[in-house]
Amino acid sequence: MTTFIETERLILRELITDDENNIFALDSDPEVHTYLGKNPITTMEQSRNVIQSILQQYIDNKIGRWAVIEKSSGDFIGWSGIKLVKTIVNNQINYYDLGYRFIKRYWGKGYATETAKASLTYGFNVMELNEIYGMADCENIASNNVLKKAGLRFINMFEYEGSPHTCYKITRDEWMEMR
Repeated sequence: MTTFIETERLILRELITDDENNIFALDSDPEVHTYLGKNPITTMEQSRNVIQSILQQYIDNKIGRWAVIEKSSGDFIGWSGIKLVKTIVNNQINYYDLGYRFIKRYWGKGYATETAKASLTYGFNVMELNEIYGMADCENIASNNVLKKAGLRFINMFEYEGSPHTCYKITRDEWMEMR
């Protein structure tokens, strides 16, 4: 298992097949899916499919969401990171998207912002990307705040899967100016 990033409080590592119970704990919670289409997973098979999809992203794109481990407890608390989106969303295709999802009891601790900033550093320094996007349901105030705190700037609003979303972006130059 490869560790990609270590922050003050967290370890971001590749997801592994042994994370199936962790992914189930995360993605079976209806509250976690409030702004994600309200379609939580209900079986361990679905959990395994989520992991397999991310593992395939690692192979195909050399990047995908990472497991987030809380250093103090060793607990899996969610996932975060960058992935390559190859479908059209908001008139964009083949773009790098910053995302995060955490188990509810870890909300409100600043972990999303911490991992978002660390992921941007990885994206610009290691992957040498020119720009990174982030998108969130307009009603998901917490997620919109994370993207802004990480330094992404508002681009536009758009309709996605029947609800209004916001699109944010940060370029390498903008990120360098923040440093």
